[in-house]
Amino acid sequence: VIPPPVIHIESYSEDSISFSLKMTTNIKVSGYVVNIYWTFDTHRQEKRTLVIEGEKSIQKVANLTAHTPYEISAWAKTELGDSPLSFVHVVTSGTRPAAPSLKAKAINQTAVECSWTGPRNVVYGIFYATSFLELYRSPHNTTTTSHNVTVLVQRDEQYLFLV
Repeated sequence: VIPPPVIHIESYSEDSISFSLKMTTNIKVSGYVVNIYWTFDTHRQEKRTLVIEGEKSIQKVANLTAHTPYEISAWAKTELGDSPLSFVHVVTSGTRPAAPSLKAKAINQTAVECSWTGPRNVVYGIFYATSFLELYRSPHNTTTTSHNVTVLVQRDEQYLFLV
């Protein structure tokens, strides 16, 4: 039986998490697959996937959000097949940024100008869809470091926007 990998949180800060991966077995490990999950504004679960080569590994994941719960799951790729999953949970330190105040204004039938308030020098995600279900499951999205963006939409549709 292949055991799951051990995920150990080495450290965390406002915008990063460092963790180590190792196996407690003599089975040869060729690498790991790691997923980092977090929920954005209770509407959208986000995921970042890392494919890591080698037997032992210390990883640092950056560009995270302060005071946000993250779930890290990992499995090992071995000479005998894939291991079961391991999970750990960690909340980044600091104070979570205030939600931006979004304004969306139609420019014409296929373009919407979105603008918002918020801190500088951060990455914003803009999500939009024609229903709450689509906004949750598979929204259109874009990212920017500015405080406004023009998004192209389908004509004759109503859209929901989230930043």
